[in-house]
Amino acid sequence: MNPADQIVPDSQHKGLVAALPAPLRDYAQLARLDRPIGWWLLFWPCAWGLLLAGGEARWDLLLWFLLGSIAMRGAGCVYNDIVDADIDRQVARTALRPVASGRVSKRAAWVWLVLLCGLGLIVLLQLRWEAQVVALGSLALVAAYPFMKRITRFPQAWLGLVFTWGVPVGWIALRSDRLEVMAALYLGAVLWCIGYDTIYACQDREDDASVGIGSSALTLGKHVKAGVGAFYAGAAVLWCAAFWLLRPDWIALLALLPAALHLGWQVLTLEDHDADNALARFRANRTTGLLVALACWVVGNA
Repeated sequence: MNPADQIVPDSQHKGLVAALPAPLRDYAQLARLDRPIGWWLLFWPCAWGLLLAGGEARWDLLLWFLLGSIAMRGAGCVYNDIVDADIDRQVARTALRPVASGRVSKRAAWVWLVLLCGLGLIVLLQLRWEAQVVALGSLALVAAYPFMKRITRFPQAWLGLVFTWGVPVGWIALRSDRLEVMAALYLGAVLWCIGYDTIYACQDREDDASVGIGSSALTLGKHVKAGVGAFYAGAAVLWCAAFWLLRPDWIALLALLPAALHLGWQVLTLEDHDADNALARFRANRTTGLLVALACWVVGNA
């Protein structure tokens, strides 16, 4: 097989992307359209904030958030690949990415980035102005993220702040009160993101160490499983706190039980030195996101 026709090993599947002409396929892969797990993980916190805020009937906003997640996750990946092209060339899993391999120039990648941001702007304009301001507040965090692996041993913590910003955006899209509920939900989402991205980082430990960049999987060393368990436990506690602050009823907390059990299953079955196992547990968080969204829907609209 020609290397230019390959996709990176952690791709979800080729799907419709494989049917595209090679040049278009490169741009689709650059925006990770062949890996839907990323935009699901970006979308679910938006849905949580909206549904817990009482947005049961706002299916229009949920669909806009889904479109925005696809566009902005794509834009973030393009930006990351532009910044990390030199590093990606040194890592087996990422060496064939379009910019790192030279199939897409950095100039063309910037144009693609602007187009994706334009789509994100259309989504932004569907929100009330308060939510627009909150959404724009994430730009500095997003811009700084690719550099965190160079200056910190725990870049997953920064990713947690960035990738779950949809919680406050979704909440403020409907209401500006009960910010303590929103804060607890958001902080729980941050810990959840740190946990699942630590699992993801297990695939790259050797490459990250040889290149000299930071990773929570490297930092935790032999304690990855315990670390992920702690992050997930903290997430579950904070989500319970958010539910309790909104509706102080023990029965309401039962809505989170399926999500908590799913997180526990991930930790118990994680084999952090098995790349296939780690990738499967990482992808399983799409289900976790759905389970938390259902819990938010039940409690937020009770």
